[in-house]
Amino acid sequence: MRYTYRVPFLDWVKANSTMAVVTQTTARTKLPTISDNPGADVLIYDGDCRFCIGQVERLARLDDTGKRLAFISLHDPEVARRWPDLTYDMLMDQMYVIDGQGNRYGGAAAFRYLSRKLPWLWVLAPLMHIPFSLPLWQWMYRQVAKRRYKLLGKTHDCDGDACAVHLNK
Repeated sequence: MRYTYRVPFLDWVKANSTMAVVTQTTARTKLPTISDNPGADVLIYDGDCRFCIGQVERLARLDDTGKRLAFISLHDPEVARRWPDLTYDMLMDQMYVIDGQGNRYGGAAAFRYLSRKLPWLWVLAPLMHIPFSLPLWQWMYRQVAKRRYKLLGKTHDCDGDACAVHLNK
């Protein structure tokens, strides 16, 4: 007898990210860059991941002033120049937010930080900041991040086995 366990959270993510693709194809949100918002916190994301792009565009819309965040793809050479301590593998594992003081927040810790930064996410802040809950949020974030290419794919086809490393995790 074989037992399988479905993770309801991942079903919810997949359902909601499908909506993101529909809205993404109809109206793309222009993401503010570092040059657009030089004093803003910087969010580094996977610019080749459709799911990631949809979520980052959603965050950009939640920044009602348009001045709190700047966005850059981890594939942009500027990332390696500005933040050489963040390796390619680290950036492929999770998004990073770098605040004005140079502090780095990765994965769920980044989302937790954004829940205090963006007024539209303040409603989630008490939940995200329950004492000792960060390991749970990090685990949930990793489950989605590992499957991000399976959820909605990449923005371009992979050459050879270039995506196998991340698709088979």
